[in-house]
Amino acid sequence: MLQPIIIALDFSNRSEVEEFLRPISNEKLFVKVGMELYYQEGPDFVKYLKEQGHAVFLDLKLHDIPNTVHRAMKGLAKLDVDLVNVHAAGGIEMMKGAVAGLEEGASNKRPLCIAVTQLTSTSEEMMNDELHIPGTLKANVEHYAENARQASLDGVVCSPLEVPFIKECCGSDFLTVTPGIRLIADHVDDQKRVTTPTQAKEFGSDHIVVGRTITRSEQPIEIYRRILNDWRNV
Repeated sequence: MLQPIIIALDFSNRSEVEEFLRPISNEKLFVKVGMELYYQEGPDFVKYLKEQGHAVFLDLKLHDIPNTVHRAMKGLAKLDVDLVNVHAAGGIEMMKGAVAGLEEGASNKRPLCIAVTQLTSTSEEMMNDELHIPGTLKANVEHYAENARQASLDGVVCSPLEVPFIKECCGSDFLTVTPGIRLIADHVDDQKRVTTPTQAKEFGSDHIVVGRTITRSEQPIEIYRRILNDWRNV
């Protein structure tokens, strides 16, 4: 079973990741590899993480025409990652293409696939004024989630604040993976829609993505275990 806490490996290169992981080499983690790290280190780095026994969320947020996404996912499935994602804004046919590609490329069980609804750095004002998407943020996120479910995706990336109504419209088994997690003493940085880990669990999140709170800590192991313990005790 996948751990509920996903550690975002927001590092520039492999050596920084290895240095971070060395003190917790006996822990089997669920880690997120984003664009910065993947574009620097490539598929071999993902294979290295899997060889170390870690589950991997490959966070590349694919968004292209359906055929391109289909072929890209077919290739990514060969890396044996556990979770991948696309942008829900790409539409239902694109998301269906992603799932089909994963099924074709996977040697065993296909990776889980989730859709990004709206980034946690997006406010309703930005969505309306800059992106020219009318309506409320809640309505847009709910619509994207319903499209993802229709495309047979396994869930969505969303803010913990949006989990209750996504579970209501898409079902309790529909995965919610939630970034924008901060401890009370943390800075929110570029995030807009944030909660604490405990609040996220109370809202019903299935997994939380925690990056800087752990990776920039002077005691990352202790912080990780504290968050995991708090999550389990809610």
